Amino acid sequence: MTDFTGRTALITGAGSGIGRAAARLYADRGGTVIAFDKTDAVHETAAGHDRITAFIGDVGAPADVERAVAAAGGRLDFAFANAGIGGGLAPLLDLTVAEWETVLRVNLIGVFLTVQAAARVMVPAGRGSIVATASVAGIRSGAGGVPYSASKAGVINLVATAANQLAGSGVRVNAVCPGLTETGMTRPFFDGARARGTEHKLGQLNPLKRASGPEEIAEVALFLAGDAASYVNGQAIAVDGGLSSSHPTVPGKMA
Repeated sequence: MTDFTGRTALITGAGSGIGRAAARLYADRGGTVIAFDKTDAVHETAAGHDRITAFIGDVGAPADVERAVAAAGGRLDFAFANAGIGGGLAPLLDLTVAEWETVLRVNLIGVFLTVQAAARVMVPAGRGSIVATASVAGIRSGAGGVPYSASKAGVINLVATAANQLAGSGVRVNAVCPGLTETGMTRPFFDGARARGTEHKLGQLNPLKRASGPEEIAEVALFLAGDAASYVNGQAIAVDGGLSSSHPTVPGKMA
């Protein structure tokens, strides 16, 4: 477990779920956090944590992202580009350009802006870790809507490209790819399963046979933030209970 004392992080999408868990864990381990979110819920994340500063802004707006990075006071050791939206499950043939733009603005442009702004501080310092939240939906079909899945595939490629663009700078860029995780975005899905009495089926397609909690994803992001991950760069790490380790099969049969 890394001690983050004396280190500063920017975490987007910190009003709930994975972002909230990461902000609190980082602060609990001694670090200072700028917790960025578009909603007032980010104040709940900061409540009771004197090392967490709530920041309300829009990750798709360059000026807001730049102000959040500036709020770190000139030092940024870790940036977690975690903010994202689902965008619904409309069929391909029914989707509009406006729906695509809404999802891409947050899930891909927002990540790009966070990576870029963080790198501008980290590169002169010769050190830093940037982590983005992608998804197993970005690895292959079947885990999300069309715009969402495409945006997360874009995040995976952006991470690989950015890691190579920053070669030799001392700045690492990686992604975590969560599977089914209970967050603010997915809560209606979980609540619906509980109401139907089918909660036991959540995560049934992965080898662990369960969904994850946000802390389990946050722990991997913080591993990537720390010194123990000093040789991990340009990677998209699936944290999905094993879901993406297999092609679809009939249980107990190979064909």
